[in-house]
Amino acid sequence: MNSREVEELSCLYEIAKTLSSSLNVREALQDILAILAEKLDMRRGTITIFNPRTREIQIEVAHGLSEEARKRGRYRLGEGITGQVVATGQPIVVPAISEDPRFLNRTRSRKEAEKDKISFICVPIKTGTKVLGTLSVDRVFTNDISLEEDVRFLTIIAGLIAQTVANIQAIQEEKERLLEENLKLKQELKGKYRLENFVCSSSRMQEVLQMMERVAPSSATVLIRGESGTGKSLIAKMIHFNSPRASGPFVTISCTALPENLIESELFGYEKGAFTGALGRKTGLFEKANGGTIFLDEIGDLPLPLQAKLLHVIQEKEFYRVGGTHPVKVDVRIIAATNRNLEELVEQGLFREDLYYRLNVFPLYLPPLRERKTDIIPLAEFFLEKYSRLYNKKIKRLSSPAIDLLVQYHWPGNVRELENVIERAVLICDEEVIRSYHLPQSLQTAESSHTHAKKSLAQAVKEVEVELIIEALKETKGNQSKAAKLLDTSLRILNYKIKKYGIDPKAFRSRV
Repeated sequence: MNSREVEELSCLYEIAKTLSSSLNVREALQDILAILAEKLDMRRGTITIFNPRTREIQIEVAHGLSEEARKRGRYRLGEGITGQVVATGQPIVVPAISEDPRFLNRTRSRKEAEKDKISFICVPIKTGTKVLGTLSVDRVFTNDISLEEDVRFLTIIAGLIAQTVANIQAIQEEKERLLEENLKLKQELKGKYRLENFVCSSSRMQEVLQMMERVAPSSATVLIRGESGTGKSLIAKMIHFNSPRASGPFVTISCTALPENLIESELFGYEKGAFTGALGRKTGLFEKANGGTIFLDEIGDLPLPLQAKLLHVIQEKEFYRVGGTHPVKVDVRIIAATNRNLEELVEQGLFREDLYYRLNVFPLYLPPLRERKTDIIPLAEFFLEKYSRLYNKKIKRLSSPAIDLLVQYHWPGNVRELENVIERAVLICDEEVIRSYHLPQSLQTAESSHTHAKKSLAQAVKEVEVELIIEALKETKGNQSKAAKLLDTSLRILNYKIKKYGIDPKAFRSRV
């Protein structure tokens, strides 16, 4: 066995040991290139990886190249020596790089004076017939070097590191896929929460929309007030996604959902050993929201000790993790919401006055649904379309009696209750129209419309019959014969009911 073979065996052993023992794949590849340089004088070793999605080849690790030179090492498929090796899957040897125009010297790491003395060897890294990238080295001319032997040896090395490169390629592809999905999701969210998509027709909510348009581009703290279910969370999201921070995170925390002893660690995080069970550092929600917006829902329920810490974050733009001694700087916009009377809480000593003024920079009040009746039907139709699509139903509209019930009801649960009512109606409806009997009993009782007269059986039957007849006449544009067929009854009976209930079929005929 000659000295060359001894060196190659020693090199193979070191490389195999490196691949089997290292947990960091990039460090392992870097070590392999260092071994080639040290034992076989193969200089400027580089490993490139081919990205099949972008059709680009980029240097992943390199030995003897600066970081700037490594970043310049990018090639298209078929471009230069590296690009041709990936395209063909065959090794290429350039005896003198100064004489081969295919050698691009993209990294600019070879000086003009030494180009006449350098050979370049590039072999493919493959699994089966799939080319993952390349392994390449520089060789300085000497009489005892065989470039053919170098190609054979480097091909063996490329086979050993193929699985490692495949793992890196898979990680890169997954990372790019996740980035694309994240970008797509953010674009969808921005579209979903565009201000022009805000459903409202009442003058009071139009005023709220105008205020949102004014405050969204700023970084001002916003305090959203209103009863439970009026849409405070939606307003907070719309402000965020119409602000310069839209690409940043939107983080929500409910100040009532967590026990008092957990809220601080959730908001600010904690250091390792801060308390029993703190086995490592935890990132808090303020830190996660850095560069974006944090939404503090039900801020009126925040415990007094934490109110002081929140005030410090608002004033100083920094906080301390639980058990921490060094401040953490953050750039976070705060949007808070409450359904409680903060002024009364301040008077009772349950809410800090200084925090109240810090939060109340730009107040927004959402009126309850009962005070903006003209929004009920547009919202109901929006939810009808949403849940019809979700549950694959072909429901076209709300019947007139159903609309009457929706408008007459006082909606103690506000928009959230309306959405739940429409979702339920869509689920139980097997027709193309939501009728009054598809709505919950709570909307059909005397109490819901603030009256005290109880319906008799005859009155209830009459209301159902009138609703069915009116809807049939609407659908048939006043044609009584078609309406009778639609209702599966005779024309005689239908005419009798029409006359009995005082319905005018002409009112439903189409006008030209």
